Amino acid sequence: MTTLLKNAKIFDGAGSEAFLGSVLINDDRIAQVGETIPGEFDRVIDLEGKSLAPGFIDGHSHNDWFALKNEPLKYFEPFIRQGISSFICGNCGVSVVGYEDDCPHMDVIGSGLVNFDDTRARYGQVEPFLSAVDGHMPCNMALLIGHCTARAAASGKVNRKLTPEEEAHMLALLEEGLKQGAAGVSLGLMYVPGLYADVEELKKVAALCLKYDKPLTVHPRAESKVSMAYPQLLGRSHLLRAFDELVEIAKGTKLKLQYSHAIFVGRNSLSAKGELLRMINELRDQGVDVMFDIYNECLGVSVITVILPAWYQSMTPEQRKKPITRLKLAFLVRASSLLLGFTFDDIQIAYIGEGYEKYEGKTVHEVAQMEGMSDLNAYLMLCEKSNFKGRVNMGPYSTPQIISEFEHDPRCLYMTDAWVEDKGVQNPAIYDCYPKFLRDALLGTGDTLPNTIHRMTGAIARRYMLKDRGFIRPGCYADLTVFDEAKIKSAKPDQQKSFGIERLFINGVQVLQGETLDEEALKTSGRAIRV
Repeated sequence: MTTLLKNAKIFDGAGSEAFLGSVLINDDRIAQVGETIPGEFDRVIDLEGKSLAPGFIDGHSHNDWFALKNEPLKYFEPFIRQGISSFICGNCGVSVVGYEDDCPHMDVIGSGLVNFDDTRARYGQVEPFLSAVDGHMPCNMALLIGHCTARAAASGKVNRKLTPEEEAHMLALLEEGLKQGAAGVSLGLMYVPGLYADVEELKKVAALCLKYDKPLTVHPRAESKVSMAYPQLLGRSHLLRAFDELVEIAKGTKLKLQYSHAIFVGRNSLSAKGELLRMINELRDQGVDVMFDIYNECLGVSVITVILPAWYQSMTPEQRKKPITRLKLAFLVRASSLLLGFTFDDIQIAYIGEGYEKYEGKTVHEVAQMEGMSDLNAYLMLCEKSNFKGRVNMGPYSTPQIISEFEHDPRCLYMTDAWVEDKGVQNPAIYDCYPKFLRDALLGTGDTLPNTIHRMTGAIARRYMLKDRGFIRPGCYADLTVFDEAKIKSAKPDQQKSFGIERLFINGVQVLQGETLDEEALKTSGRAIRV
């Protein structure tokens, strides 16, 4: 099957200036690219000067947890409407793989963020999972293997140094995943049980990435001036202490270190930006291949326990109720709020559980007023009612000015870090994160349009070694996004819908035209990407 896309403004994904030309698709690959391509073709589509880019790649995703859902399309649809054809999944240490089929700790897998509900099968190893989803999901997917998942498989959620046997088991699971085609390893140092790992354990994980020359992506231990990760409330920003840990892990190596979602939780955390960039520059000067990624939002989504200290989460219910425990916790939370410039009025409840819909969309402070209790008690009540698995939207995580600055940084990649929830308030990044990057470029607040497209296509493909993806070149897979620059530029964002995306081809198949999805084609259009 041959398809000619003619009269297109072509962005090649490498950052080159666009040119007017044609692209010939033969089955699932790009056959030719040129100003004109003569011949007879099965189908000709005149793009009438619209912009044509490689299919966008979401550089940080958790959609591995949704690829094997009984009805996966609903979880991919909003991303498809953004022009996204491929995902880098398994981030934040929380991959859907990394355990044996007889794992006794399945209740810990997912770290409270995601779960196996309504899935048609489970595959604990990388190769069986990739084989199962290949040609049976809407979009393409590369998979990181998560440290949290492998650690949980080896030891559950113990808050201690691993025994030599447990550590060897965990490392063996991670290494086997890399051998089977995982694109790298991810750390989630803010989530159970990753938050219990010490630097020596993490160095051994990094050594595996060095051995196989694959990236180590890191959700750091803290992303704010003050957190519950470190006991000292004064002095050096906890966000910077967390990066100190990454320096310790990576120094003296050529590690491909990917700093996940460069954000600054709380108003008083924003001042750490300059020092963070200085440390990144210094680490790069030492030979470490460090980069970072961002989404185009000023808030983020996390589990409700994200601001609870590890020692509190590991306690029994009886221990938590002790007056001395509550006093200690109250002091730490109040001091942290003052130091952060971040309050319970900045935590919006996205989901607590069945029967608690009245809390959705309200801040913790608003819930406290509803229930006639203190903010802290309302927060702990919500944690308990959700079995410490509730979901929240929090902000500020960034500012438009910081996003604009990062958009101009060549070390910065783009992503959404979003997934579709079955219930509750959604993360706004599922709707229009990537069109907003394009809009910034067109309005002049972002980088140039060729560079912007590079950051969401070819740069990500190179970073994760996605063969024949991310570029408009002969021989590459025909993942292609068509967008209307005028519509992108004039759109009003943040309306819970995408804008300006006209068409999407995945492996040569047109799956989106205007507002219409080809739902039949999307059952089989996505491929597994082995690295």
